[in-house]
Amino acid sequence: MSDKAEEIKALAPWEKRQTVVFMSDFGLADGAVCAMHGVADAVCHELRLEDLTHYIPQFNIWEASYRLIQALTYWAPGTVFVSVVDPGVGSDRESVAVLTVSGHIIVTPDNGTLSHVAKNIGILERRRISETENRLSNSQRSYTFYGRDVYAYTGARLAAGIIGFDEVGPLLEPSPVMLSIEDPEISGDIISGTIDVLDTRYGSLWTNIPDTMFTSSGIKYGDNLYVTVTVRNRVVFGSTIRFCKNFTEVPVGETLVYINSLLNAGVALNQGSFAQTFGVGSGEDWKISFRKIR
Repeated sequence: MSDKAEEIKALAPWEKRQTVVFMSDFGLADGAVCAMHGVADAVCHELRLEDLTHYIPQFNIWEASYRLIQALTYWAPGTVFVSVVDPGVGSDRESVAVLTVSGHIIVTPDNGTLSHVAKNIGILERRRISETENRLSNSQRSYTFYGRDVYAYTGARLAAGIIGFDEVGPLLEPSPVMLSIEDPEISGDIISGTIDVLDTRYGSLWTNIPDTMFTSSGIKYGDNLYVTVTVRNRVVFGSTIRFCKNFTEVPVGETLVYINSLLNAGVALNQGSFAQTFGVGSGEDWKISFRKIR
């Protein structure tokens, strides 16, 4: 148990924040999300209940992991996140709460959802949720809605200060189940990385390649780059694309490379979906590379 973890727990910032942020792959077409909010509200009427997204593609643990790292650091330390993308619900996968180096708490199935947070922020403590103590009353016969019965309930109890982090359950090793996350790299004149996620509404590709790699490779706005996209070593796209500051620098329907809001390289189709047009996806198997045309 680290001194940093003890320092954060002594401050109990989640009790002061009293904020729970929910994320799931449930969508909003039925009452699932409302039920989770209802459980949290019943625990404590004074909690602030917010939503990150409930439109994670069904069963897509990779995207759940990415969306957490995309949003978590913009919330103040002490915020409690409840993440429910759980294709193994009711199985022997662990239900956990983790305390991050940044002072946030995440309540979630431990199925890879914590990968990006563990790699990019760090986890101080990981505890198995004790369902004897931290489960909604009279829900024990249900095995398929842990989001409501265990995660929303436990997250709300933490945020309300009804339980401390040490009361979640037994202490586990800090390392959660990890997906394969590769670092971007430069090899000669080629910059390569992964397509982490799609810009959902617009179909742009968001990579894990920081803008600093472009700068260090001498790539400037206006340069032409040869872009290659592969999945499981099969090339699905290869073409020369201009590197632009914004979308209006190319005609409607034309492709461009740009720097997204996370300061990583992106690829887009102006007023169109690059992903849909060219059949590109995201996740562990999707790779991308950039080479400046001399």
